[in-house]
Amino acid sequence: MIMFLHGSIAACFVVAGAFFFRFWRETLDRLFLLFALSFWLQALIRIGLSAFAQHDGTLFLYALRLTAYALIVAAILHKNFVEERHDQRK
Repeated sequence: MIMFLHGSIAACFVVAGAFFFRFWRETLDRLFLLFALSFWLQALIRIGLSAFAQHDGTLFLYALRLTAYALIVAAILHKNFVEERHDQRK
C-alpha cells in the first residue's frame, strides 16, 4: 500500500512539474522553471523512497528533499527581491 501511495504522489509531482514547465515556456519566468525542477526532484525522491529499503539511503533522500524546498524558497526570493529591484531601476 505504501509503494502505491509513493507512486501516486510521484505521478502527481510529475504532472505538477509539467504544468510549471509549460508555464515557463510561455512566459520565460524563472519562478516557473525552478518550481518545475523542484516538483520533478520531489517525484524522484518518492521513487527513491519506494525503491530503497526502510533505512538505506534515506539521509541522501532527505538531503534531496531539502534541495527541492530550497529551490522553491530561492524562486520566491528571486521573484520578490531581484525582480523588484530591476523594476525600480526602470
